[in-house]
Amino acid sequence: MDTLQHGLTAALPAQRAAGAARLACGVSAGRTRLLRLYQDGSAKIRMPAVPAGPLEAVLINTAGGLTGGDRLAWEIDVGAGAAASITTQACEKIYRAASDRAEVKVKLSVGERGRIAWLPQETIVFNRSAFARTLDVELAADAEALLLEATVFGRLAMGEQATHGHFHDRWRVRLDGALIHAEDFRIGPAIAATLDRRGVTGGAIAVATLLMVSPQAEALLQPARAIIGTDGDASVWSVKKSGKLLARLFAEDGYQLRKRLVPLVELLNGRAGLPKLWSL
Repeated sequence: MDTLQHGLTAALPAQRAAGAARLACGVSAGRTRLLRLYQDGSAKIRMPAVPAGPLEAVLINTAGGLTGGDRLAWEIDVGAGAAASITTQACEKIYRAASDRAEVKVKLSVGERGRIAWLPQETIVFNRSAFARTLDVELAADAEALLLEATVFGRLAMGEQATHGHFHDRWRVRLDGALIHAEDFRIGPAIAATLDRRGVTGGAIAVATLLMVSPQAEALLQPARAIIGTDGDASVWSVKKSGKLLARLFAEDGYQLRKRLVPLVELLNGRAGLPKLWSL
């Protein structure tokens, strides 16, 4: 009987984390305020008190990380004239996957004259992990956005390397219904060997992509390049009646990456500056 029970237990699939959260905000009495909030499973959203400026929201995965089979979905709707800054409580950790892959789906929409700053803290990728993330953004004709994703493959300070695994990051950004930015970043199964190539990062394990959609993009190109330095670059395009600044950075570890990300976000996010949690 004990042997039979043990066999049945071993055959059961592992319990997986799942969560979905949605937030909508709009302007009321001259300020951006919460309109709707939905939370399910391991996805939670908290809003620290701010004296003025954009609504700040903090995304929390109560599962404490992601592994194969886990699913998270975040949806943020910023109404006309409203402004929101979104970050995460901590770095998201992607652990070794026994099977399947972890998935995160992000959907952002911004109404007329609205603005969103999507500024999650870094994603830390562990060895033998499998992860896929999608970022879909819909902007009204005169809306603005600042979008960031930073990833660290391994933790050198802990002696951990992400030598193998699968990582996929997919972005689609539309302005007034037109696709203005699309990219698919894939790396794996030999993560470390790919990063070692001179045409990739030359061995650097921390990378970041930052996209700004705003009429101010062209004016901020040279100051952004001064912050980025030689380990990365930035470019600007005109898109419809707005502009697009795309920056990519890489560094030997997460600490060195953040040393440049912090002033770069402060520059591109204007008076809103950094989310509170970035300064703790």
